[in-house]
Amino acid sequence: MLLRAALEEDLGDGDVTTLATIDPETPARAIVRVREAGIVAGLALFAPLVGAFCERGRAEEEAASLRMHDAVADGTLVDAGGSACALAGTARALLMIERTFLNFVGRLSGIATLTHTYVAAVRAVSATTRVLDTRKTTPGWRALEKYAVACGGGSNHRMGLYDAVLVKDNHIQAAGGVENAVRRALARAPRGVRVEVECDTLAQVDSALATGATAILLDNFSPEQVEVAARRIAGRARVEVSGGVSLQTIAAFARSGADEISVGRLTHSAPALDVALELELVR
Repeated sequence: MLLRAALEEDLGDGDVTTLATIDPETPARAIVRVREAGIVAGLALFAPLVGAFCERGRAEEEAASLRMHDAVADGTLVDAGGSACALAGTARALLMIERTFLNFVGRLSGIATLTHTYVAAVRAVSATTRVLDTRKTTPGWRALEKYAVACGGGSNHRMGLYDAVLVKDNHIQAAGGVENAVRRALARAPRGVRVEVECDTLAQVDSALATGATAILLDNFSPEQVEVAARRIAGRARVEVSGGVSLQTIAAFARSGADEISVGRLTHSAPALDVALELELVR
């Protein structure tokens, strides 16, 4: 649905420029070039995007001519100036799909590249701490953006409100305290689903542990405070850190005893990777 919508918003009733200037069935090829070094993600969308393009059923758009070859795998580091993939088809079809495909690849590769940078900073000091994404995603793009995080070496937190229990500050407020919220969550959580509690203070950490929480989210703790909390938790629950995490601070959080570090900016603030399509006619 997202791919179809992306094509429709760009093509509408048809690419008036391409249809006016390019002869039908003109063979061409193209290279998708990475203009800056980065982790490529989104090439796997080409086939379903072409499928959605074909579903428009417009013979003059020549969508069925499109093919990809010599593609690197999503998650591959490509140097500046390198090729991510080669495309073949008619000039009309390549020009019509160009911007939509590049928008997906640029956006997802940007997320993968930023994630890779954060993961590298953590790996320099810890082999076990995981870098997680959050639900701070573009509406409709969540599955793709979390896929890009995985391509960059990160790990996915919950996909939505339906697949994990995370008791946050407003849940605690509405339930009448940490103990009430955790007790109710444990009673209703599906089997095998961990019950995680967001804590703003060490007192909340103690209450969550005493009531049986299986994971603790330390929200806006400093690295020094995380170290104190991690010693207090002492392996009785997973330790996640969120808030105040940047590329400059993430190594300190990893050294402090965090099992997981969630970073919202991986998806909500990643700059797109600069990618371009270089087309040439087949003589």
